[in-house]
Amino acid sequence: MANPGILVVVPTYNEAENILPLVRALLAHPADLHVLVVDDQSPDGTGELVEAEQSRMPAAEKLRLHLLRRPEKQGLGNAYRHAMVWALEQGYSKIVQMDADFSHSPEDLHRLLEASDSSDLVLGSRYIPDGKIVGWSAYRQLLSRCANIYARWVIGLPLHDLTGGFKCYRREALLALDISTLHSGGYTFQLETTTRVVRQGFRVSEVPITYRERVSGKSKISSVRTIVETLALVLRLGLQRTGSTRTTS
Repeated sequence: MANPGILVVVPTYNEAENILPLVRALLAHPADLHVLVVDDQSPDGTGELVEAEQSRMPAAEKLRLHLLRRPEKQGLGNAYRHAMVWALEQGYSKIVQMDADFSHSPEDLHRLLEASDSSDLVLGSRYIPDGKIVGWSAYRQLLSRCANIYARWVIGLPLHDLTGGFKCYRREALLALDISTLHSGGYTFQLETTTRVVRQGFRVSEVPITYRERVSGKSKISSVRTIVETLALVLRLGLQRTGSTRTTS
C-alpha cells in the first residue's frame, strides 16, 4: 500500500499519560498523515498502550499508526536518527518531528505543513511574532532566549529558534543530512540538524507556534547537562562555519 506524503514522528519514554490523546489528535488531523511512535521500552507501558490502540483500530486505519520499540533508553537524538532512516525507507515525502507531551500542539501542525510546500525545512518557532511560551518561568524563558541568541551569533544562522523540536523536513533535506554521520544526542540534535540543512543551501523557514509546558508526566530535561552540551556543540559548529545561509521568513 502506498504511503501518504506525511509522517509525524513522536519519540517516547514514560509518556503513558499523553501518548494516546496525542496519537488520536494527530490521526484526526485534516491532513492524511501517518504517526510513528518510537518507544525506548518505557517502564510505564507507553509502548503497550500504542500496541493496544493499534489492535482496536479498523484495518485501514491501523496502517496509519506505526510503532518502533527499542530494547532500552537510547536518547532523543538516537530515536530521531532511527525514525528518520525508517521514514526514508518507507518513502515518506514529509517528516514532522514533535514532542509527546503536548508541549507542541497538533493545532499548530497545519502551519508547518503549509510552509513546507515552499521550504525544505520548517521550524516551529517560539521567538518570532505570534510565537508564544506558556507555563515557563521568566528565568527559563530568559535562559532559552539567550541560548538561541548565542547560537545564532556563533553559528551564523539568521533563525530565531534553533533549539526547538517541532520541525518538518522535506524528504530531499532529510536525505542530504547524511544521518549516519550525525553526532549529537539529546536536545542538541536540533541544533546540528538545522545547521546542516542550512549550510547545504536548502530553504529553511520559521512559523509561529505556542509552546506549552507539559501538564502530565515528568520532564526529561537535565538543565546543567543540557546547557553544557549545547555550549560545546555551538562552539564546534561555529568553528565549522562555512557554506550557505539561505533562509526564508
